[in-house]
Amino acid sequence: MAYTKPEPPIVEVQRVLYVTRSSSPYPGPTWRKAITMARYAVTDPFSGETHGEFAAITHVQLEDIIARAAGAVPTVASSTAANRSGLLANVADGYLEQRRELAELIVREMGKPMTQAIHEVEFTASIFDYYAENAVSLLADEPIVVHDGPGEAVVRRAPLGIVLGVMPWNYPYYQAARFAAPNILVGNSVLLKPAPQCPESALAMQQIMGDAGVPDGVYSTILASEEQVAALLADPRVHGVSVTGSERAGMAIAEVAGRNLKKVVLELGGSDPFILLSTDDLDATVHHAASTRLENTGQACNAAKRYIVHEDVYDDFAARIVELFASDQMRPADPRLDDTMIGPVSSAAAADQLAGQLSRAVDQGARVLVGGRRDGNLLAPTILTDVTAENAIYCEELFGPIAVLHRVASEDQAVALANDTPYGLGAYVFSADPGQAERVADRLNTGMVTINMAHGEAPELPFGGVKRSGFGRELGRFGVDEFVNKRLIRRA
Repeated sequence: MAYTKPEPPIVEVQRVLYVTRSSSPYPGPTWRKAITMARYAVTDPFSGETHGEFAAITHVQLEDIIARAAGAVPTVASSTAANRSGLLANVADGYLEQRRELAELIVREMGKPMTQAIHEVEFTASIFDYYAENAVSLLADEPIVVHDGPGEAVVRRAPLGIVLGVMPWNYPYYQAARFAAPNILVGNSVLLKPAPQCPESALAMQQIMGDAGVPDGVYSTILASEEQVAALLADPRVHGVSVTGSERAGMAIAEVAGRNLKKVVLELGGSDPFILLSTDDLDATVHHAASTRLENTGQACNAAKRYIVHEDVYDDFAARIVELFASDQMRPADPRLDDTMIGPVSSAAAADQLAGQLSRAVDQGARVLVGGRRDGNLLAPTILTDVTAENAIYCEELFGPIAVLHRVASEDQAVALANDTPYGLGAYVFSADPGQAERVADRLNTGMVTINMAHGEAPELPFGGVKRSGFGRELGRFGVDEFVNKRLIRRA
């Protein structure tokens, strides 16, 4: 069944929290409460047109959803891994069958260029396919050798119950799949709270689940307020929460979850370094550097946001990356056009934030090598240099098409600069010397390192970070083990 857009009623005003940053090298959050319009609404970031507003869920509706989710756990838990595999395969098929229609929704919601939106839908399908194809092996009993005493032992994975996912706007389908697919596989019931600007894609995912035969209560979209999220974390029927988003959101939710002894997985911000020490193909390396910074208009947690380049190749790299950033193919344009590579940033608020960071960085001594222009929510791809530790932007995340370029004189200096950040999500290492690349990778304080390639994500590979980038892992077998009861069974 194709997705049908619902009639959009008006949502109520919500109380929200926001964060301001100090000027310290590693700023912590300063919390204040404010009343603002935090509504579920679709506002096209390219045209500025609002296409609809959606009502937040009522407390009565939420209680009904929780009850149905709790009731579904025993039923699904009693099914076989093969049964759940079939459901996940059906979900994957649903995404592929509607790839263009689903892509159009997120182009309108958050401005992702059309070809990248279609790729996101296809990657989402591949995640459900991975868990479908590997369901039996991922849930198989894990034998443990007993060294002292008779008998044998196994670890058997069982569902925890209801788990909550608080999802971001930058990859509406992919992020939801990273959380939902392994949890449906293990038999948990999933409550998914989308970003306020992505209600249509969230409701489309709900319909795909229903059309695929996923039982009632196993997957539920909730257009919840922050107060309702806090209430869910206090509910004894909810056993864990996964958050992908800002530090602000992660800290607020983890605080409430901690008070209620709930398991938490956090995938937060990043300032991933792109370390170039040497290369046999500079053109290819520059292409990797640009694509890892500008994909999704630079709005990715694991984008390469800092170029750290050895002085032996710095001048040539700088000249070519500036040329590429300034080229017509990188000019921001209408995201609905199939040849657009850079679209608008997600909202006027996001554009204001980036413009403010850029202006402050220049005031504090940074120099713009290319870009720096803004036209509404279209920001020209930009490279900054002369950024020192005294500049506030040195330790901030730039969530848009802006990169910082650094020159280093040695491998040790590159590693030290790469690690000098409050974040620790991922890193990219490029070197013509394989031994050097491996050596540098081992010295980086990150959850992921990619060597001599870009875009290394895959459904079977764990995704996650350390430090202020969060904790826990998604995807692969590690994603299965985050919200599961690893029950020990010892037999005589």
